[in-house]
Amino acid sequence: MSATPPALPAPASLLAEHNRTRRLLVCAALAAILYLPALGRPALWEPDEGRYAEIAREMVLTHDYVTPRDNWVRYFEKPPLVYWAEAISIKLLGPTELAVRLPAAIASVAEVAVTAALGEAMFGPAAGVAAAMVLALSPLFFGFARFATLDPALALFVAAALGAFQAAAHRPGFDDAGARRWFFLSAAMAAAGTLAKGPVALVLTGAVGLAWLLAERRGREILRMPWLRAIAIYFAIVAPWFVLAAERNPEFLRFFVIHEHVERYLANAEHGWGPYFFVVVVIAGMWPWIVFVPAGVRQLMRASDGGGGDGLEQSSCRSNARSSLKFLLWWFGIILVFFSIPRAKLGSYILPALPPLAIMAGYALTCLPSMDASKVRRLFGTLVMLNLAAAAAIGMACGYYASQPESMLLADALVAMTVLTAASLVCLAIVSRGRRPERPAAAVAALALGVVATLGMMVKARTDAQPLVSYRELAHAIEPYLVPDCRLASYRHFVQSMPFYTGHREALVDYRGELAPFGRDADASASFVATDAGLAELWRAPGCAVLIVNRTDLGHVLNLLGPDATIVGCEGKKLALYNHAVAEPVPARLCTSDFRP
Repeated sequence: MSATPPALPAPASLLAEHNRTRRLLVCAALAAILYLPALGRPALWEPDEGRYAEIAREMVLTHDYVTPRDNWVRYFEKPPLVYWAEAISIKLLGPTELAVRLPAAIASVAEVAVTAALGEAMFGPAAGVAAAMVLALSPLFFGFARFATLDPALALFVAAALGAFQAAAHRPGFDDAGARRWFFLSAAMAAAGTLAKGPVALVLTGAVGLAWLLAERRGREILRMPWLRAIAIYFAIVAPWFVLAAERNPEFLRFFVIHEHVERYLANAEHGWGPYFFVVVVIAGMWPWIVFVPAGVRQLMRASDGGGGDGLEQSSCRSNARSSLKFLLWWFGIILVFFSIPRAKLGSYILPALPPLAIMAGYALTCLPSMDASKVRRLFGTLVMLNLAAAAAIGMACGYYASQPESMLLADALVAMTVLTAASLVCLAIVSRGRRPERPAAAVAALALGVVATLGMMVKARTDAQPLVSYRELAHAIEPYLVPDCRLASYRHFVQSMPFYTGHREALVDYRGELAPFGRDADASASFVATDAGLAELWRAPGCAVLIVNRTDLGHVLNLLGPDATIVGCEGKKLALYNHAVAEPVPARLCTSDFRP
């Protein structure tokens, strides 16, 4: 059973077949316009952005691109591909926030283009463009496109691998040269994903592809796939770094494979959430477009059954869609279940599952002109009611948390939801004129503009949140005191961005975090101080020392260090102490009163 959409006519329009490259470039360019402006303005967020920025910076300084180091401590939790990309960016642009975020933004732009291409291959050019718009304007995707972490790269390579696999599977057979080329490309993309974040890329793409083939009753084709050459391509890309890393670091393979992947997946409770977590994240992270996904599924099921009505005469709503719908559902379902099993969860983990939802929602948007008018009005009416309910809930939260540091963020969220509610009301007004839905494209455009405005509020909220999660200003405050021989230390925590901003190694006092397993290495000794007694010795040694401490630990630390400790800076919940008198110390009352952003 073939799920390849029937051939499309070639009208002289933007959606003509010969304009595919132009369409993809336009989608990528519009995504870049969204993601690149002011990309380097916010400070690095703790802990992820500071960690990955510093690893890349140390690669540039040491010229060692095999062994990642964080705070000059060997760090084997993740593969190096994103570090390499950030290191190249740092070489070109310098050690700035823009440099370390640029790879994630570029990966997200590329994924928008990949989603457009896959949506077009499945359901036609209009569906591809709509899918790209939905993905690009999804709040979760937008947020991580402007955030220095590994997950955007993983999401890109998973999408590219699955798209290439789907293209291979819809050729006449794996004896076809074109099918084999697509299959080999899929293997190469899975390998790139492995170098971005680990074997999870291979597990996800393999599970989705094989489950879909079995569901399509095409299991015999699995035996005819060119496995040997695909495996050779995969290992040719992946193996060199793993071999070099294991050769230089004998403990690497056990830690990377057993601890970082098996133990963390099965037993780690860090960031512990229940199985519902990603359902909530997906709904909020793809709002408001998630509302259109059920309609897209219904339209695709009708199209695959050959039913009439609802515009099935249009190229974007024709039949032969069941196989592609199954592929999208397996894609989303397997990734959702896979990441929902362990207790350790972060919102960014679900990024690889967003493209299939974007394609289904985009398909629904292309079907709006041919859907029954009452259904279209009901769809937008539901969106209005849900937005009103969300705005009311956020408004009540604003009142409840009015005296808390998070109140400003809730106020930003309330403004964003109010704007989105107004946009959905405009959409409802547009489609409610006349007996048939009038100008659905105008309604979608109004909704998209509303979403763009809410994404602008996300950018503002990130700036407002800096005192809660960033320490750039604190780093700038202590820089004048960090002469070359001065020691920088932190008490019972690790400010990940401090080495990046100051250029100084951070001695971690009584530290129990993720770098602790590597503290026994000889080259890591300067990065750790085991006890309070060791801190007191460092503090009273000749020369200067700066200590970063949580406000809650200030009393204990002052009793330990004595009256020579002078406050020289503070930001958020952290303060900086200096072991010498200064001409203009920071007034203690400014740093020890109740925190407000």
